[in-house]
Amino acid sequence: MKHGANIYKYAKQLGCRSDEIIDFSSNINLYQPQSALHVTNSTIAKYAQSNYTTLKTAIAHNYGLKKSQITLYNGATAAVYALFEALKQKKVTLYAPLYGEYEKAALQSKKNVYKINRIENIDATVAKKSIVVFVNPSTPEGSFYELATLFAYWKKQKCTVILDESFLEFESHPSLRQMIQNYKKLYIVQSFSKFYSCPGVRIGAVFSNKKNTTKLHPPLWNISSLDAAFLQKRLGDKTFREKSRQLHTIQKQELLDILKKCGLFEQIVHSDANFILTQSSQAEEIFSHLLRQKILVRTCGSFDYLDNGWLRFAVKDKQSHTALQNALTTYPGENQ
Repeated sequence: MKHGANIYKYAKQLGCRSDEIIDFSSNINLYQPQSALHVTNSTIAKYAQSNYTTLKTAIAHNYGLKKSQITLYNGATAAVYALFEALKQKKVTLYAPLYGEYEKAALQSKKNVYKINRIENIDATVAKKSIVVFVNPSTPEGSFYELATLFAYWKKQKCTVILDESFLEFESHPSLRQMIQNYKKLYIVQSFSKFYSCPGVRIGAVFSNKKNTTKLHPPLWNISSLDAAFLQKRLGDKTFREKSRQLHTIQKQELLDILKKCGLFEQIVHSDANFILTQSSQAEEIFSHLLRQKILVRTCGSFDYLDNGWLRFAVKDKQSHTALQNALTTYPGENQ
């Protein structure tokens, strides 16, 4: 499985509707308040602001930035590809495992890719004036890293730093956004779909200093008026962050308890994000068993340094957790 959330593929395989599958492979915020976004002809019959000033103002307010430090794209993945195309350095070091599109984007832009196993060898040497990529909290296990020492080393090496903080907001960890003005070679990739629970709204961003963002040239009107309006409304919800984190804390502990009590996993990795990574010698059988129950989890064989003995479970609501608990309780079941 190269990406999570491929419920359509597995629904076809099972002969069911996609909405019948409980998707633990998709690490999207479980808190999803109803957003009363009223779509009228006037909304869709006119162009969006070409520079998205209103949306950038809302993002700047929420993230402690200036509008000039924000470049918007049609999703964080599009931002990653555009960023690699814009950067001229040829050497790229990926702190792996990480989101697979970083390697694809680097190779597409004809970079030379090197990898560091951040789990076993995080202090490995990095080439001077190269590009380094670090996801924090990480994926697929959700570890949050205190980056002060490592960031000081990257600065000493005069590296261009791409830091992905897309899962940072779930547990209020400190950001390095305040370093944007102090270190001119820092770029922060921000997905809005994860925390703001809107993967159907394709908006991602690169945060950097004004000189850098000026050199990035996203296509004109690359975000729809509807997407911009939805995210503006969600960013303006003053209770969203607090309620999200409260519910996340409760439901994450519930999921952790279920995974521990079932006794099927040899390892359950501590997470600082909204998903939990597990390891089992029976992982492939567990995956198949859950899928027969219309429960989809994320296999991790596509990640560097991992194999399909690792399964990742996203934090979900109580009803989904109950279904998972029941399915794990029946393992191996009569079909095993």
